[in-house]
Amino acid sequence: MAEHSTASSNEYQANLETFYYDNGIVKLFAMATVVWGIAAFLYGVYVAFAIFMPQLNFGSEFLTFGRIRPIHTNAAIFAFVGNGIFMGVYYSLQRLCKTRMFSDMLGKLHFWGWQLIIASAAITFHAGITTGKEYAELEWPIDILIAIVWIIFGLNMFMTILKRRERHLYVAIWFYIASWVTITVLHVVNSMELPYTWLHSYSVYAGVQDALVQWWYGHNAVAFFLTTPYLGLMYYFLPKAANRPVYSYKLSIIHFWSLLFIYIWAGPHHLLYTSLPDWAQSLGTVFSIMLIAPSWGGMLNGLLTLRGAWDKVREDPILKFMVVAVTAYGMATLEGPMLAVKSINALSHYTDWTIAHVHVGVLGWNGFLTFGVLYWLIPKLWNTKLYSKKLANAHFWIGTLGILTYVIPMYIAGVTQGLMWKQFTPEGVLQYPNFLETVTQILPMYMIRATGGTIYLVGACLMVYNLVKTAKQGSFVKNEKDQATPFPFQYIKETGERQHRWLERKPMAMLFVATIVIAIGGAVEIIPMILIKSNVPTIASVKPYTPLELYGRDMYIREGCYTCHSQMVRPFRSETERYREYSKVGEFVYDHPFQWGSKRTGPDLHREGGKYNNSWHYWHMNNPRDISPGSIMPAFPWLLTKEMDIQSVSAKIAAMMTLGVPYPVGYDKVAPQDLKTQAKLIATQLVAEGVTDVKESAEIIALIAYLQRLGTDIKAK
Repeated sequence: MAEHSTASSNEYQANLETFYYDNGIVKLFAMATVVWGIAAFLYGVYVAFAIFMPQLNFGSEFLTFGRIRPIHTNAAIFAFVGNGIFMGVYYSLQRLCKTRMFSDMLGKLHFWGWQLIIASAAITFHAGITTGKEYAELEWPIDILIAIVWIIFGLNMFMTILKRRERHLYVAIWFYIASWVTITVLHVVNSMELPYTWLHSYSVYAGVQDALVQWWYGHNAVAFFLTTPYLGLMYYFLPKAANRPVYSYKLSIIHFWSLLFIYIWAGPHHLLYTSLPDWAQSLGTVFSIMLIAPSWGGMLNGLLTLRGAWDKVREDPILKFMVVAVTAYGMATLEGPMLAVKSINALSHYTDWTIAHVHVGVLGWNGFLTFGVLYWLIPKLWNTKLYSKKLANAHFWIGTLGILTYVIPMYIAGVTQGLMWKQFTPEGVLQYPNFLETVTQILPMYMIRATGGTIYLVGACLMVYNLVKTAKQGSFVKNEKDQATPFPFQYIKETGERQHRWLERKPMAMLFVATIVIAIGGAVEIIPMILIKSNVPTIASVKPYTPLELYGRDMYIREGCYTCHSQMVRPFRSETERYREYSKVGEFVYDHPFQWGSKRTGPDLHREGGKYNNSWHYWHMNNPRDISPGSIMPAFPWLLTKEMDIQSVSAKIAAMMTLGVPYPVGYDKVAPQDLKTQAKLIATQLVAEGVTDVKESAEIIALIAYLQRLGTDIKAK
């Protein structure tokens, strides 16, 4: 026996191959994660203060809330979390596959391409170049760059998996594969747009169709960018940090496939009580509630991995971060389905309750898991110990305090808003008919929220100091040596082996099955909405926008007005009393993209047309506080002097005609003259209302034209 054992050992040693992991690419993404994380938190703190201190834009059009807020959301999602995903994937994938990444060059192209995308987003958003679609605001040239970089990442990942030295794919890799293919599908479908200049485009979808596609994308960007890849990181780094195996392999399988199938259906719960057909709303609600089971299955699998290790959790700041992260994931994925229940959504939608919910996920789940991974990973890369556990513990408690100080006042603000909007007096009239009353009531909550964000930022800065000191005391290991036996491609099925074990060694089969699973829900929801005309009934009185109104609509999107205003009057008595007739699906057939909104910091604008005269809008945009004392809306004085680019009007109209908007044949050629005619009429009306020095070519004229058109195509009761 001893001789046989020695012979087997010698044979095993002879078959070992020596190779080196590429830690250089992990280092690059780790540094980017830290840098962009601080940037995202800084922008977040800025917008948290700017929302109640509009003067913080210092009169600059580049610093208004509407332009900064998309920078913050994209920086948090795609810069901070995105780089965190790639950091974790490049580190774990090599070790799970027992091989170096397929191509160092592809890794570098991926890294620098992704940083270019982030920098381009910051520049274009500051300049007001945006599609106006939440989490997908980037314009078409950057969308193409995203697709190219994403394919480079996918090619490098799959080729690495194919040349692995491990027989089976570990559960983390399942999540990486599913995340890649789903994000690919989501990005391609939602980014279908028609360019009319090198930096501007219109969505090919309109109205309710665009709303469904956007929130199918928006919800699943949260699912398959902020959630599934981080679940993969959880399944790798949590057991590593705890030095314990995953609690249940079977639960991992159930968690993965049920989450993959169910998540993709849930997007319509963002559009409850809107003009979306009831069948689609019901699907969103049902599948959202079903999500509780797989989501909590994953949470419990993570937490139960730590069974018997709670003494270590009390001592180890890394595990503290991870435990709170997984708990925050569980809380957010319970609250999300609850908010998809129509009776709860009737209170929560358009309020700050949603903001609190989102930040439990991003700050708690994504933020804290990223911090835990960084604290575990940096000492490994630099072959040293963490510089200071005390500072890491301080960061943990400061970050936790920051999260609580942020989300608790936002929950209070959200419930307060929802109740005030719906409150009637005993006589049956709205108790708070002036929307501004519901805003000023929650300003203290906004101030506390800004404090919470600042606290969270301070904790992150402590982490940066700790990690820099850790790196300085160690020596970076660029190429880490390892050994393993080659992958046995001549694989014979073992007796009693289950079918899923077969799938685990077939990455392309897993890719194919995952694609089918996620495609089912999207196809069932989107295809009928596009092909079945009865889902979008026409209204004869609804006409296309005039060239001037279309120009004003594009400005409305440019200035980020959609970040604070909705254009969707829901069929509640409280809303029809406040805003008049509820919104009909056929009213939005020429809106590319839709403008239903997701948050009301200001009132709904769908019935704004004719509510005030032109001069009211003129002075309101110049300085809202002159018209509405106490308003927190930023001023837009540059609109009064900045001239319209009339040369672009023909291209805008031609693009709309290509998309099926029924302008007369050749109308794009005469559209600039029609714009000037309508602009002159509005300017004349402004002069008659006492406004002097009005420029017919000023952008404010176009914005007034658009606002005065809203909701006037049907006769409001």
